[in-house]
Amino acid sequence: MEIVVFGAGSLGSLIGGLLAREHPVTLIGREPHVRVVNESGLTITGAIETDVTPGARTTVPAESDLAIVTVKTYDTPTAGAALADCDCEGVLSLQNGMGNEATLSAALSAGILAGTATYGAIQDEPGRVRCTGRGEVVLGPPEGGTSPLAHRIGGAFEAAGIETTVATDMPRQQWEKLAINAGINATTALARVPNGELTEGPSGNVARRAARETARVARKKGVDLEDGAAVDALEAVIEATADNESSMYRDVERGRRTEVASINGYVADHDVKTPVNETLAALLETWERENVGRNEPI
Repeated sequence: MEIVVFGAGSLGSLIGGLLAREHPVTLIGREPHVRVVNESGLTITGAIETDVTPGARTTVPAESDLAIVTVKTYDTPTAGAALADCDCEGVLSLQNGMGNEATLSAALSAGILAGTATYGAIQDEPGRVRCTGRGEVVLGPPEGGTSPLAHRIGGAFEAAGIETTVATDMPRQQWEKLAINAGINATTALARVPNGELTEGPSGNVARRAARETARVARKKGVDLEDGAAVDALEAVIEATADNESSMYRDVERGRRTEVASINGYVADHDVKTPVNETLAALLETWERENVGRNEPI
């Protein structure tokens, strides 16, 4: 299967690199990462160690069987516009936040799939990505149910040695992932602590309350996600990624825009009381207004 990965940052490079063990893969990213991958290949270290030779470029090729989108949520419109020039059968979003599939569907005629990925990844330097924890990819139609496209893509992932579940309940899967991100990302970014610090104590209480609020909003939207299930999922990820710094924490450390608007902000933008998520979103959005403009546009 010919595969394009749009967004060759940490997760995109890791997933693309793992897929390259079995399939022709092209990473779409920025210099100097693209140049180094083309010259020397991609080195994966950490929990998974391998050297692979995917293609890499800064523009989208004319055709591909599958495009995987791994950019930040605020860059999804850019991904949709770029992929409009690529003739591909399917597009899979492996992004944080909510609303990505609708944005891609509005821009593209390809079949759109939703997905979640729990692999941990950090891009230490151009041409290298560190896997900070093995995980799983879950994918399926964004509205739920089954599709032949989802099963074909799931088979391609499994053939490359990626643990994959083709799910029929993607709305619930996405809301559960949102509860995890709502609890971990903003809390660790504001407290400047690794995920494991949320195991207990005041910061852990904040994370659990954010996850419970997310579950309440999910139920309001017709998705069967109980508070206890959301907290259980949150705690499992905290334990599995205790030594990791969340992506939002790393964004704040680097003075970059975060995805808080599509995570905690999304939870807060419903007719349900969500004081914790509202507060987390307000604090980080205030930080962005004061800091991000010095490094990149919001």
